[in-house]
Amino acid sequence: MAGENLKSKVVNGLFWKLLEQSGYQGVQVLVGILLARLLTKEEVGTVSMIGIFITIANTFVQSGFATALVQRKRVSEEDYDSVFWISMLLSLGCFLLLFLLSPFVAGYYRVKALCPMLRAMALVLFPGGVISIQTAWISRNLRFRALFRATMGAVLLSGAASVSMAFLGFGAWSMAWQQLIYYFSLMLFLFWDLPWRPRALFRLRSVEKLFSFGWKILVSGLIDTVWQNVYGLVIGRKYSLSELGVYNRGEMFPKLICATLSSSVQSVMLPAYSKLQSDRERLRDAARRSIRLSAFLLFPMMAGMMALSRPLILFLLTEKWISVVPYLCIFCFYYAIYPMHSINLQLLNAAGRSDLFLKLELLKKGIGILVLIGSLPFGILPMLLLKAGVEYLDLLINAWPNQRLIGYGPLPQCVDMLPSALCSLLMAIPVRLLENAGLAILPTLLLQCIVGLLLYPLISWFFNRELLLYLIALLKDRIAPGSGQNPASSDP
Repeated sequence: MAGENLKSKVVNGLFWKLLEQSGYQGVQVLVGILLARLLTKEEVGTVSMIGIFITIANTFVQSGFATALVQRKRVSEEDYDSVFWISMLLSLGCFLLLFLLSPFVAGYYRVKALCPMLRAMALVLFPGGVISIQTAWISRNLRFRALFRATMGAVLLSGAASVSMAFLGFGAWSMAWQQLIYYFSLMLFLFWDLPWRPRALFRLRSVEKLFSFGWKILVSGLIDTVWQNVYGLVIGRKYSLSELGVYNRGEMFPKLICATLSSSVQSVMLPAYSKLQSDRERLRDAARRSIRLSAFLLFPMMAGMMALSRPLILFLLTEKWISVVPYLCIFCFYYAIYPMHSINLQLLNAAGRSDLFLKLELLKKGIGILVLIGSLPFGILPMLLLKAGVEYLDLLINAWPNQRLIGYGPLPQCVDMLPSALCSLLMAIPVRLLENAGLAILPTLLLQCIVGLLLYPLISWFFNRELLLYLIALLKDRIAPGSGQNPASSDP
């Protein structure tokens, strides 16, 4: 009974987390499209460069302790309070560091506007630290409906403000203010909706017991974040901020779609995996379900986006951004397996093996740095193609320890993903060929989308029927609870 209750909670939590991330990413895509039309490539590249430094600092502030709060079987109010004050201290330290370094960053990239903008955007570190603890509380209690409400309010408010500022001629500052408004409003909305409040209480023993696990996650997160953004740093310096703007827009669409699924699975499955860490068989079943569902949902999205990349960019971003198309295709291939990395690493976190987590990160990034250095002379696109290839090698590395931990390693994971990959490929080929139908851009795009949406479930009926029926049952249960068998109680 307890197992069925956990499954039901996980399904419900995953539903609300998916809804929250889908709404957030949908608004972000719309705002990103409008801003790309209103701003220049250089302005987009400027904010993208600043975003790299903020992302790295945010990882330092948010990772480690917050993950440890979710992973532990039992946490106290003292633990939350102690982590809050540590996060505030880290936020202050990172803010002061960025404030002092901003003139040197502006000089290195030869763009004076980077200095004041970096200092202003560094303020998001303070609400970011608070939000990490709020979301840890939400994850432990599976209260993702509250996160949905707060996120939608914050993203709509910040998006409307940034587009309005872009119309009024604020340029790159419109994107900077979008981030500031989003973080501060999300923090305030969550305080309004959640019972947790920080207290003037700090216990060193709470920090010590969380630090033993959290420091390895922090270092791993920093390594991964720096690695994910090092290409942007290289492009911004070696080429131009205009090229960085193209790189950023090419990554935007697949990254947002991938982040929706990856963040949802990661937020919901870590507490679920943690509760199952002593039951090897059930943990393997939960991991297998996560891998198969992620592949079934994400593979067709990435394959479909590659197939309609040219008319999509022409319609959404206009001819000005046509050079984005090859970047978009490479990033679709790159991000197709990204949630699978999260699933494998969350299994290690749930098992308390943050030591393996860190070792894997060091190994993968060592390989990646060698590939990056070797690909520098060949230009941006070959560099990104090799980066995508390394991502698939990294998946095998991430999956390897789970063969020993739960009996679910690289080979069975690849077998589970294969049907969805095959169905996605069979769908994408005719969708791509429709571009030659001789129609205008919008009719071509609509025709491709309709054909893709019809073809994928049809092909899945023949090659991936079991998983398709599971998702249909899951959808029916969300629309009309109790109308049939609870899909949470059966495995796909």
